[in-house]
Amino acid sequence: MSLPPLVEPAAELTVEEVRRYSRHLIIPDVGMDGQKRLKNAKVLCVGAGGLGSPALMYMAAAGVGTLGIVEFDTVDESNLQRQIIHGQSDIGRSKAQSARDSVKEINPLVDVVLHEERLDNDNVMEIFSGYDLIVDGTDNFATRYLVNDAAVLLGKPYVWGSIYRFDGQASVFWAEHGPCYRCLYPEAPPPGMVPSCAEGGVLGVLCASIGSIQVNEAIKLLAGIGEPLVGRLMIYDALEMQYRSVKVRKDPNCAVCGENPTVTELIDYESFCGVVSEEASAAAIGSTITSKQLKEWIDNDEPIDIIDVREINEYEIVSIPGARLIPKNEFLMGNALQDLPQDKRIVLHCKTGVRSAEVLAVLKAAGFADAVHLGGGVIGWVNQIEPEKPVY
Repeated sequence: MSLPPLVEPAAELTVEEVRRYSRHLIIPDVGMDGQKRLKNAKVLCVGAGGLGSPALMYMAAAGVGTLGIVEFDTVDESNLQRQIIHGQSDIGRSKAQSARDSVKEINPLVDVVLHEERLDNDNVMEIFSGYDLIVDGTDNFATRYLVNDAAVLLGKPYVWGSIYRFDGQASVFWAEHGPCYRCLYPEAPPPGMVPSCAEGGVLGVLCASIGSIQVNEAIKLLAGIGEPLVGRLMIYDALEMQYRSVKVRKDPNCAVCGENPTVTELIDYESFCGVVSEEASAAAIGSTITSKQLKEWIDNDEPIDIIDVREINEYEIVSIPGARLIPKNEFLMGNALQDLPQDKRIVLHCKTGVRSAEVLAVLKAAGFADAVHLGGGVIGWVNQIEPEKPVY
């Protein structure tokens, strides 16, 4: 559906701006009017990571007048494979500040506002209220539902994107004109069911593909041109090089934008989505060991069986000495239980401790009462015991 422009045009473009944006100005659908609207626009980007990097860079280049950046993290070396707004010299710096410097280098005419804090219930409404449009570059379900609900409650449109390995999705959610994120995903997936990019990986260039689509949709909304992805979900398969679009209808029973909403204020999103399941949390109580404790058991030749529940490609990057690989799925399917020893204590581990806690719950239910898992996973092990090994 065609929608009216989201913002009013600025009074004028300077001579410098006309020169800079001339390739926009000669497009009939954009022209002087559309570029003036971009100049007058205030867009908030939630995150300066995989999706936020190309989104911020292209919005800056396009001449969006004010860019807000919500980001509390620092630049890590593992970010550089996809987060192209940062460079080698930015490692250890604030991502927000690094992103600001890159934006100003691309276009010094853009005003950049930094929100160097974690987005949460206490600040989201105040932060969102200062912007015309939200671009969602988050990578976890709790923040996605927070962004959605705050946008709905404030009547703000937002452009959403999601990436995982070779697959990407994008849409525009605006409750006043179509569905919201909850209409598409009423409930978060069960904890541990959908791996994060940190656990499952992502093709770096996929971020650019989806991030640029998000900017394209933002420009269309701001300038009032084209057919935005309202009521449509764009799905991209990079391996097969296929794009497809599916309709998303507004759910009259939606908890936040439906006819009789039950979510009329912000909720506890960590609890709603869950970091780990209740079963995993319960299993981990009293059955979580530290890296130093595991090292002592190994040095003392304790009768233990160290089992790595990650995927084989992760195991090949770094592993704990003596650990054998049995991926998490093998336990969830029940295939791995018959191969476990009865005369040794099972010690589970994954990358950070989330997947191993889920497997621990399976083992406890199967009668392995003394099984434990490694808090902090292989990352904690490397940091504390073998710092010469790589992390990912």
